[in-house]
Amino acid sequence: MYYGMYDWTYLLVIVGFIFTMIASSGVKATFNKYSTVSNARGLTGAQAARQILDANGLRNIRLEHIQGSLTDHYSPKEGVIRLSDSTYNSQSIGAIGVAAHECGHAIQHKVGYVPIKVRNGIVPFVNVCNRLSMPLFIIGMIMGGRYNSGYSLAMIGALLFGAVFLFQLVTLPAETNASKRALETIKSMGMLEGSDYDGAKKVLIAAAMTYVAAVASTALQFLRLLILANRNRRN
Repeated sequence: MYYGMYDWTYLLVIVGFIFTMIASSGVKATFNKYSTVSNARGLTGAQAARQILDANGLRNIRLEHIQGSLTDHYSPKEGVIRLSDSTYNSQSIGAIGVAAHECGHAIQHKVGYVPIKVRNGIVPFVNVCNRLSMPLFIIGMIMGGRYNSGYSLAMIGALLFGAVFLFQLVTLPAETNASKRALETIKSMGMLEGSDYDGAKKVLIAAAMTYVAAVASTALQFLRLLILANRNRRN
């Protein structure tokens, strides 16, 4: 059951961690760069969001100012987009990109975009799986391969963790599509042009890479759990 501190499967965790750190550093660096560059039209993130929502028949969606940096999110149940300190009153190119991205999610809900509906539908199931996966996996590993129930518990725990991977996999197209909608709207409404538009595009691409890294990291962790469960069965 114990494989020592030099177990090669730790490499999977390390690689996933490196992916995540690189992506996170990339989005922070890109946003910081464009958070100091004002857009030519002088729009704030909140003003841009309001214009996008109204243009898409979403006057019912409220805007709220919340504390923090890059804590922006859309809450479909409450019908509200919350924009952070770094977005709400900021006239930066980065703020416009982030605000437009959140509006992209609101538009997805309006048009019934399938990935976002699937993601929201499986949230309760995934939350349960996330809470149970590691306790079951650890108990199964402690029981060891000499007990069939031990292997079964470990494998069930690993498969439940797989639900987290599935959730992130579904989240990826939802996030990239929201960014695509954001860029299309920004361009069609003439909010940002030329270098301003290019800057917003870079911010949204960098943000999308964090979701790609998250999927890759979770996939590697899922693979590691499957390997350990099967190895434990043979010992």
